[in-house]
Amino acid sequence: MSESTEIVQELVEITGLDKAYRTPALTLLEAGESRYLRDLKLNFTSTLTSEHLSAKECALLGLSTAVNNQNAPLIAYYTNVAKQNEATDADVAEAAGCASLLASNNIFYRFRHFTQKEKYTQIPARIRMQLMMKPVTGKEFFELMSLAISAVNGCEMCVNAHEDSLIKLGITEERIFDAVRIASLVTATGKIIF
Repeated sequence: MSESTEIVQELVEITGLDKAYRTPALTLLEAGESRYLRDLKLNFTSTLTSEHLSAKECALLGLSTAVNNQNAPLIAYYTNVAKQNEATDADVAEAAGCASLLASNNIFYRFRHFTQKEKYTQIPARIRMQLMMKPVTGKEFFELMSLAISAVNGCEMCVNAHEDSLIKLGITEERIFDAVRIASLVTATGKIIF
């Protein structure tokens, strides 16, 4: 068995998938004995470690990102890890809800930002956001998930707004940075495992 095949099997086993599981992208990396496979595995496993976030928070950030990216294997993986780290069903549901809410907000506010027309800022958004008012995961963590999803979705206006809110809440830049790092690595993994 080649080193690439061993790494692929370790990676799919970590995520709870069958050893035979392959996507077209994973097959390309394995067949080409890509050195990137080692990086991919190490980057993916690092999504669950942080000096600034708890294991539960890492898993919920991973879950929210996986939901945002519509990645079924990673949704299942991060749901399982979140629950192993004492996330409740309500916490898990909120991570999924955050991804959905931010999808609408990111599109809407990106439109406002792109057009830069004053008229559009005067028209009410009419997007219900009750989930943001009293989040079960807490205001600070919900803002952190919102920032991470906004970064994945490329909404500059939302990234700046959520980052500003977090700083005003007294959150460290290291904690913010780690949340975005995790979202970026979950997204990268999702390009290969889907």
